[in-house]
Amino acid sequence: MATGANYRLFWREFRRTFHSTGAVLPSGRQLCRTLVRYVAGDGRARRILEVGPGTGVVTDEIIRRMGPADSLTLVELNDRFVASLRARLANDDRWRAAAHRIAIRHMPVEQLAADEPFDAIVSCLPLNNFPAELVRSILEHLERLAATGATLSFFEYIGVRKAKALVCPRAERQRLTAIGQILDQAFREHRFRYECVLANVPPAWVHHLRLNNAVEERAGAE
Repeated sequence: MATGANYRLFWREFRRTFHSTGAVLPSGRQLCRTLVRYVAGDGRARRILEVGPGTGVVTDEIIRRMGPADSLTLVELNDRFVASLRARLANDDRWRAAAHRIAIRHMPVEQLAADEPFDAIVSCLPLNNFPAELVRSILEHLERLAATGATLSFFEYIGVRKAKALVCPRAERQRLTAIGQILDQAFREHRFRYECVLANVPPAWVHHLRLNNAVEERAGAE
């Protein structure tokens, strides 16, 4: 759950780094729960990746659902968010109990090595704020990071891309259109479920994708 300190830090970083923060407030409880729907497994050890955890409100829900043998990697680019996450890992009782299974990586997710695949990936990155080619690069790298049949869950605010496209300059409208095309392709190839979360500010779509089945088919055809 987001605390007063979480809200203050998030608001400061929104004003300082809007393009990489992307929201005024941390995700609400219902959005967090929907994002982590496929984190819990069948009892076997699972590797979980969260990209762009920010102040850790979604991380809270992941930790609640982690099995005793599961591990969690948090990848965060923002310096202040990384410091906040490390403080929670040291001081929050529930986080501290799982600290030996949680790793924080201070880097862009595109630099995370793909040597050990993840079974579940949760992304809170504001993809609609990024250059289209960066969105494509991130999605391609997340697929490289994914185990066969891994889930990727991420969200976007309802109607924001279309609303911005109505009033923005041409270059920005072209960027948003390109992002929409990249996401639509990912949805056609991989999405198996999407959910509307109205109890959030702003309301959001949560997309659930199943990764790497298509990668295996392509690799086998080569």
